[in-house]
Formats: sequence, structure tokens, C-alpha cells
Amino acid sequence: MNHILKIKLKNFKKFNHFEVPFDSELNIIVGDNESGKSSLLEAIDLTMSGSRHKVETKGLENLFNAAVIENFMLSDRKYENLPELFVELYLSDQFEPDLNGKNNSDIKTCDGIKLHCIPNHNLGKEINAILSHPDAIFPFEFYSINFTTFSGDAYSSYRKFLRHLVIDNSLMSSEYAIKEYVRVIYSSIASPVQKSKHHHSYRKHKDEFRKNSLQELNLNLDGFEFLIRNNSKSNLETDLALSENKINIENKGKGIQCFIKTKFALNRGSNLIETVLLEEPENHLSHINMRKMIDLIRSSADKQIFISTHSNSISARLDLRKSILLNSSMTPVLLKDIDESTAKFFIKAPDKNLLDFVLSKKVILVEGDAEYILLDALHQNIYKEELHDSDIAILSADGTSFKRYLEIAKILQIKTAVIRDNDGEYQTNCVDNYSTFNKFDNIKIFSDQNNSNKTFEICIYNLNKDLCDKLYTTPGRKLEIQEYMLKNKAEAAYTLLDKKSAEIKVPQYIKEAFQWIKE
Repeated sequence: MNHILKIKLKNFKKFNHFEVPFDSELNIIVGDNESGKSSLLEAIDLTMSGSRHKVETKGLENLFNAAVIENFMLSDRKYENLPELFVELYLSDQFEPDLNGKNNSDIKTCDGIKLHCIPNHNLGKEINAILSHPDAIFPFEFYSINFTTFSGDAYSSYRKFLRHLVIDNSLMSSEYAIKEYVRVIYSSIASPVQKSKHHHSYRKHKDEFRKNSLQELNLNLDGFEFLIRNNSKSNLETDLALSENKINIENKGKGIQCFIKTKFALNRGSNLIETVLLEEPENHLSHINMRKMIDLIRSSADKQIFISTHSNSISARLDLRKSILLNSSMTPVLLKDIDESTAKFFIKAPDKNLLDFVLSKKVILVEGDAEYILLDALHQNIYKEELHDSDIAILSADGTSFKRYLEIAKILQIKTAVIRDNDGEYQTNCVDNYSTFNKFDNIKIFSDQNNSNKTFEICIYNLNKDLCDKLYTTPGRKLEIQEYMLKNKAEAAYTLLDKKSAEIKVPQYIKEAFQWIKE
């Protein structure tokens, strides 16, 4: 199967210098908003399309790295320092001489294609004149857009070395979006010769309809006549529709449309499509259809798939080891080194906080609803600010899952504090149990060292006995206050938060966790 080995970007949108290798089957691109997930897919799409028109429609001013342009305009504006933009796709060996060469930034002989935007040297005089003006703006209009293979040969949309399809489910459904999607599918599957034949045949049938069916009407129009439109807004590709089981997908709901689009792209019958780019495939899908989508993606073994996503389900259940994390440093982080058992655990585990965890710099892991409900209030009582103001995330996970998260923290260097109950055996449960993580400075376990304070609720009660006795005492109560708090953990914590949050005294081990995570 032909596929993309890696991508290199220079001055493309957020990416100044960027490089990341790709898996031959599945690549899950995750990151915060504005981290560059969509830009990465866009770079692949533009380069594989070979279409100058597509680049011009996007606009070079929208594709160039804004900071690079600004820095140039604040400099001495020398022609020889004008920035360039390129996207290089390094391809698997396709035994295609026209692809093979050293026309790449690695200066190595390999297969690949390149989008390269540079000043048009034939217009150097005009560019210099523009740059010398005190009120000059950047001369995007004087740049040339080049598509070349690594052998140096030009290519275009009429000669594609990998057939690809983009499905952007982040866009709301509309008549235009659906028509554009159908057009892209048709263009991906039909060869240039087939398209020429189809367009000619379709135009011929339109002309025959005009001559045979409209002739009688036209004879009565006294010099006027009805015609059939045949232009860029009314031709074969604009009139095509796509159906599933005889039902036009335009007549289906947004979620089903997303599912059908992805299903078609990954269908083994569409074997001419080698690369599929999925933008947020989770959009508009119910939980059940999300699971079906995941199974559909997982079962597709004959295409290279790129997914940008915000979904915990997509990132975890498809295999963490296929993930590429993008962050503010613009340095991609790969999770391919996570051990198999941890990856498989998150495939089967309930959908929770995995994506939030891997995208955070500092995390406090707690094992219960009560801790999750009260922790931010406890922090405010000490520091007079919320945890997120210090870029600290609070995540709740089952205590048996802590080690799985810590395996990821090891690789990603996420500073992680685990706050857990000692369950009556501090040494065994909170020290010995995590001994393999002692050598990692970014991981630390916090728990009350007194075995009698075996849970968070007991610690809170013992430190806030008068407050709790007054708050939870109601007529006819049959349970002791501490027993009530243990049997109604979430409800008791919420009541404490709602009524007396500013008065709660903070257990020492939680104070220590706050101090350590904030260092």
C-alpha cells in the first residue's frame, strides 16, 4: 500500500519548522484548539491535490506563517531574505522514477512531492520596488506556486501520485457542502480521461434535450429560446448526487451524513482512494454511531487514515500508540512507545479523561467524586484562586487506573500528583504500590499517612468535625455523621461545597500536593 512516510513544513500557518513521521495505516492527531490539527490535514490535502487554484482560493496571505511575514516587514526587507513556504510529503517507495530524487530539504534521494511557494524571480524588479516603499505591504501576489516531485518534475491535479479524499465533519451540513463532497468523491475516483468522456456525454444529452424536447416551445417564443445551462455552476459534477439504499444522503440527518461519508471513503469498494483525511469524525454522532464509526475506522486496513479529533473515544479506542500530540511548542509528541497493555486498557476503559490528561501540563488525579467536587474549593481556601488559573487540571479516575495514566505521564513528562485514600494500609497502598515511579521527578503520590484516616471523607470529617456535625444533622437521622458521609460521598461533598466551601479546613496531604504541583 502506498502511503506518506512523513511530512515537513516550513512557514505554513502556525508551523515555522515542523516535521513528523506517520504510521502507514492510522494517524490520530490531537491537540488543543488552535494547535494546528486542521492545518496539518490542510497541508497534506493541498500538496496532494496539485491544484494551484485551490491554493489561490485559500490565499497565500492565509497560508503563510503570520509571525514570519511580520518579522520580514519589520526588517530591512531585502529581496534575498523573502520567506518561502513549503510542504514536503515523503512517500513510500512507489517504483516511480518521476517521484525519486533530492528535490527536498533533507537533500536525500527518496520518493516524494512538494508544494513550494517562493518569490517569482522574473518579477524581481517589481518586488523590489514594492518593498522599497515606506508603506509597503507584503507582495503575496508576486509569489509563484509550484508543485514538484522530488525528482524536480512538475505535477498537477491531472496527475496524482496518491488519490486522497477529505471529509470535514466539523462543517455544518448544507446543500453546498454536500454537493462539494460528492464532487470531491467523483474527482477522486474518476480518471481525467473518464471525466472528459462523462462531461462530453452529459453536455451532448443536454443538447439533445434542447433540440428534441424544447424545440416545440422555442418555435413559439418569437426569436427567444429556452437553453439548458452548461457552465461551472451547472454541469455534471454539480448535478451529481449520492445515495445509500436509494435514498439521497441530502435527505438524511447530519449525524448519518457524517457516518455515510466516512463509510463510503473507507469502503473496500472505493479502492482507488489510498489516503483518507478525516476532520473531527465524531461531529453530530450519537454514542452508538460513534462506536460504529470507531469499528469502521479500525477495520479499514487498505488505506492510510489521518484523523484530527477532540474525542476521548476516538483517541483512546483506536489505539493511543497511533496518536500525534500537537502543543504550543509546535513539537509533535508521539505515543508509539506506550506499552501495549496500557494502550489496550484505554481501548476498553470507559470514555473519560484521557485526552484532557495528555493535553495538560500539570494534573491532579483523584479517585472519587467527593475529591473532584471539593478539590478546587480547597485550593481556593489556601491560594485564593482556582486551579485552572495555574494551568492545573483535576481529573477523576478509578484508583485502579492511576498506574495507566502514570505510564503516559512518564513519556509525556506531565507533572502528575496522585491524591488517593490509604485504605488503612498507607505503606502498602501508597508507597510500595507505586515504587516503580519513584525515579520520575514529575510523578508523586499523596495520601494521609495515618492508617485510621483511611478515606478522604474521614480526613475531612476529623478536621472539620464541628462544621460537618452542624451541616449534616437533620431530624430523625439514623446514621452517624461520618457514616453518612461515607455512604453518600458525592451528595455530602456537594452539600459541603454549596453551604460551607469557604470554611473547610484542608488536610495536610492535600496541602502538600498543591504545593508540589505548583512548584
